[in-house]
Amino acid sequence: MFSIVVFGSIVNEGYLNSASEGEEFCIYNRNPNACSYGVAVGVLAFLTCLLYLALDVYFPQISSVKDRKKAVLSDIGVSAFWAFLWFVGFCYLANQWQVSKPKDNPLNEGTDAARAAIAFSFFSIFTWRSRATSPP
Repeated sequence: MFSIVVFGSIVNEGYLNSASEGEEFCIYNRNPNACSYGVAVGVLAFLTCLLYLALDVYFPQISSVKDRKKAVLSDIGVSAFWAFLWFVGFCYLANQWQVSKPKDNPLNEGTDAARAAIAFSFFSIFTWRSRATSPP
């Protein structure tokens, strides 16, 4: 659910139109890579969750102990990897938000969405980490 909030808020309100330039720019320090990273990680994390949800449903039908072990180890490894990606995303978005210039957004449009994406990136670190450390 957190990934939906992150990529949804960036897609919905993460880009602003400049009246003077007539161009769209990312709310995070005019850095399109920051918005792209947040959207990409959010979408891919959501798809990964769907994949492992399907694996959890299919898991009782796996009769081989070796296959079960592979499924559990892949779940742990992928969860640890995503916890790392969310940590990087949180640091990147927070840093880009911190160095954003107030003159780029004088009406404070989309600031709540930008802060929500940062906050839910932070929350996602712990949800993926707890999934990586929880017993099967």
